[in-house]
Amino acid sequence: MTDRIQQVYVIQGRGPRDYSDLETVLAQLRARVTVLPFITTEEEVIARARDADALVVTYSPVGRKILSALADLKVVVRTGVGYDVIDIPAATELGVVAVNIPDLWVREVANHTMGLLLAWNRKLITLDRNVHAGSWGAGIPGAWTGSLYGETVGIVGLGNIGSAFARRLAAFETSIIAHDPYVADAHFKALGVERVSLEALAQRSDYVSVHTLLNAETRHLIDAAFFRRMKPTALLINTARGPVVDERALTQALAEKRLAGAALDVWEWEPVAADNPLLGMDNVIASPHAAYYSSSAVARVPRRCAEEVARALTGPRPLNVINPEVYAPGAARRAR
Repeated sequence: MTDRIQQVYVIQGRGPRDYSDLETVLAQLRARVTVLPFITTEEEVIARARDADALVVTYSPVGRKILSALADLKVVVRTGVGYDVIDIPAATELGVVAVNIPDLWVREVANHTMGLLLAWNRKLITLDRNVHAGSWGAGIPGAWTGSLYGETVGIVGLGNIGSAFARRLAAFETSIIAHDPYVADAHFKALGVERVSLEALAQRSDYVSVHTLLNAETRHLIDAAFFRRMKPTALLINTARGPVVDERALTQALAEKRLAGAALDVWEWEPVAADNPLLGMDNVIASPHAAYYSSSAVARVPRRCAEEVARALTGPRPLNVINPEVYAPGAARRAR
């Protein structure tokens, strides 16, 4: 590392977060930390963080333009699991290390997903509204209430969160199937999960839960063809990334009663627009990209990000490198 003071820029998410723990960790280095408000454009990121050695981002875009313009940039840390805001191929090509924090809120998202499934299955939201409205004798709403035990839950993406969700489902005596071409058979077997094709998952599931990353391969993975295969009594849950689901196709499928409902924590465009037709449907449960949240998990974010920045700037390899190709012999990794 050179004697130059390292410049670390933290770009806040849509809501401000206390990054004093990050500043405490990086105070041990020759590093200056600048915390910026939420930025939505690449041009503003370049203008305000031109001398950055490290970027910590939540939702702000880090595309090729930024990665090229910030000549001293060595590492980009995404504050959570998904890293679709970072252009990974460009980062790899330009020798910038990309890092995420994949394990902070695995349990929180799995729990939130389970909560959405139970809220739908037990009709909790509708029953609550009925009782508050004085309608005690209205009976159980809807044409169908599944038993849950003995029913089939399909998981799209059996990574950390999908696996944690599967472990929770096992206690409810469900049959669990999953689709993930990148996970070994041994992992499926260890979880007691049956490997199936995406088409079979759509056809067999009483509940479908999406837990895959967003990339070019998975954008609109859950599309009109998928909905045509689903049971008319089935529920779609998405706590992964909004664009994995084609919202227009989902809206049409719900309107045409080709599936019974949806429970969404993530949306194609966030914040979700007030006129989004899904918000006008009484068979859609909505939450505001909050599945990750617990006070303890969120409190650990700044320190974890700081530790990864410190590793990248001082020599050791960060724990969670998204693009390990930059560490290959002869790779064009930017000098520390």
